[in-house]
Amino acid sequence: MKGVNIMAITAAQNIQQSAMNSDSYNLDSHEIAYEPWELGSGSDPLKLAKRRVLMRETLETAVAEHPWQWPKQPIIFVSDAHADAEAFSESLLASGGVRLNRRGGFILTALGRKAVFVIGGDCLDKGPSNLALLRRIKMLIDCRAKVKLLAGNHDVRLLVGLRALSLPKHCDTEHMFARMSPKVIPLLLEIYQEYVQGKKSALKGVPSAEICRQHLMPAEAWAERFSASAQGRMSADNLQRELARMRKKIAGLENAFLDAGMNIREVYATAKVCQKLFLKRKGEFSWFFKTMQLAYRSGSFLFIHAGLDDEVISIIESDGVKKVNKIYKKQIEKNLFDFYYGSVANTMRTKYRDVDMPLTKEAVKSAFREGIHAVVHGHRNRLEGQRLMLRQGMLHIEGDITMDRNSRIKEGLSGIGIGATIIEPQGWVLGISNDYPAIKVFSPARYLQ
Repeated sequence: MKGVNIMAITAAQNIQQSAMNSDSYNLDSHEIAYEPWELGSGSDPLKLAKRRVLMRETLETAVAEHPWQWPKQPIIFVSDAHADAEAFSESLLASGGVRLNRRGGFILTALGRKAVFVIGGDCLDKGPSNLALLRRIKMLIDCRAKVKLLAGNHDVRLLVGLRALSLPKHCDTEHMFARMSPKVIPLLLEIYQEYVQGKKSALKGVPSAEICRQHLMPAEAWAERFSASAQGRMSADNLQRELARMRKKIAGLENAFLDAGMNIREVYATAKVCQKLFLKRKGEFSWFFKTMQLAYRSGSFLFIHAGLDDEVISIIESDGVKKVNKIYKKQIEKNLFDFYYGSVANTMRTKYRDVDMPLTKEAVKSAFREGIHAVVHGHRNRLEGQRLMLRQGMLHIEGDITMDRNSRIKEGLSGIGIGATIIEPQGWVLGISNDYPAIKVFSPARYLQ
């Protein structure tokens, strides 16, 4: 395939071949190129030496609070597939967890039967086909793989918009369908083309264009009412940022859909079909949001889409990761405002910027006491495979390798992104990517001897 790193893919293929009959990875294989996985980026010797000291100090601080624990099963982490089914499939193949049958379906290897597949969120938007990717994920689930599907900000944006359409008009939520634009338009266009376009009865019962606008768009006085309602529930800066963002989205919403080939009545009809597909029990994609969770923990590793903040760590410290997942489910069903603008959704979009909810060193120490020593996440796309970083003294394994072809074009990369992050119970983490010439190997024992 043009533009992929042949060395990395050959290594991944060798892993895939050996995994068919083995339930773990062989790091002694001479056919595979490995290298120690260093903190950060760059190869300057002085900076590298400093980063190694920093990594050792970080890990020593963590294990002083709680011993390091490895998962009992291998974990295969793939994140941010962004509507690229081919990239997703090739990444699973490269991980060694699956092979293909004659019809192109997944068959679990010996490794795959033992492993947990963690899909790190952001399955939707950007790539060539949302529906094709969703059907591929379901194929993985249907072959009896143990799958943990995490919520990403792109995924939840759709869920919030569809749920808001079913609610009585209220300033807290009436803007949430419009808020999805323009990123959700390709997905809605797919739904329109498959289920609405050219169907004689598709617009039967759909109200007038004006009524459709009233359903899909916030009221004229929305901004004023939203500002009043959000007082004390959002920071002043975040409120102003949200209002500015929404003014732009509302102004361009209808034209954006027209440019895609849908008038407002067709958009409304498509949205209703989308609700049936994703939110109704018998809908083809009802499994997607139903099985989705915010976080997953195994051993000392916490898997989450973007990252942590003090409030979420406090909940984990007092009630565990299960409580965080329960709060996510409850808020997404009953309180969209608190969910979308609160700490729970922050875990899906944080990049540890000033505008994001804070993560402090005190909270990190609390996480260490709970035995959480590493956060495995997506969200931040990398151009040379996975990366190890420290955030307030806590190890973060960045696993978004820029999989979808459209994002790669924007980043100056070729083809599709292929890769996975694998955590082995024997005590190492592997980073596989076709944008890096070797498989990266991280072992805490290297620093803790």
